Amino acid sequence: MKPFTYERARSPADAAAAGRMPNAKFIAGGTNLLDLMKLQIETPSHLIDVNGLGFDKIEPASDGGLRVGSLVRNTDLAADERVRRDYGVLSRALLAGASGQLRNMATTAGNLLQRTRCPYFYDTNMPCNKRRPGSGCAAIGGVSRQLAVIGASDACIATHPSDMAVAMRALDATVETVRSDGSQRSIAIADFHRLPGDAPHVDTTLEAGELITAVNLPKPLGGKHIYRKVRDRASYAFALVSVAAIVQPDGTGRVAVGGVAHKPWRVEPAEAELPRGPRAVTARLLEGARPTADNAFKIPLVERTIAAVLAEARA
Repeated sequence: MKPFTYERARSPADAAAAGRMPNAKFIAGGTNLLDLMKLQIETPSHLIDVNGLGFDKIEPASDGGLRVGSLVRNTDLAADERVRRDYGVLSRALLAGASGQLRNMATTAGNLLQRTRCPYFYDTNMPCNKRRPGSGCAAIGGVSRQLAVIGASDACIATHPSDMAVAMRALDATVETVRSDGSQRSIAIADFHRLPGDAPHVDTTLEAGELITAVNLPKPLGGKHIYRKVRDRASYAFALVSVAAIVQPDGTGRVAVGGVAHKPWRVEPAEAELPRGPRAVTARLLEGARPTADNAFKIPLVERTIAAVLAEARA
């Protein structure tokens, strides 16, 4: 691990201002950042500890939803009575992710800010445009079983690892931030994560020094909330495919998919196909997909997972 300086932020404005320092990083739980620092994939020159800023509460919002502080731990969010009752898809997604020990440390903001990555990202002997822009992508033409089938580019085919973010996308959450100049803004979760394009090293639409303060969940939607994750082993594994669904009694609903793209994947027009069944939904949802020989199985797997979700909703 390379040398770095460290400070504890005293206020959100101070944290955001310090975040503009060259190669500075915010740290809370550190479950992703510290791992990458040990491997010298991330080499921040300055760490800003935001744990003391008080963003660790889940509070009612004025519109009838919930305001989740950016420092709320994943375990606490999943266990909150209001989240379990009104946002079951979120609670289930959180419990499907990582391990109990990691969920005890990981924060809401940190979960959203996980690096979109693949095995080649961790191997510093291999070229990776996310780790070293312009060096190439070893995954393209390499082992790609776990990687993206849609929304990828000629520069990167990695997938976003978060389970929580897939549920947030189904819920249409919004992300509250404070910029380095002290101004605030709200970012729709649909616009928060980027597709790789020719700059895959940039994962989100956050500006330099912009600090997440909360995530707002909308007024409860009702319906049946389901999160189904298909993975190679029963725990502590990223999704090959995951589906976050909110299905209403009349058969309409929302569907977001993980494990297939650089960001949680949701195509709202595809949801109009729900009454016609999983094949119609999948055809619209993954229209334009470009799978590799290794991961072409993900397309029928998405269809089968959506079928299982709809069967559970009907039951």
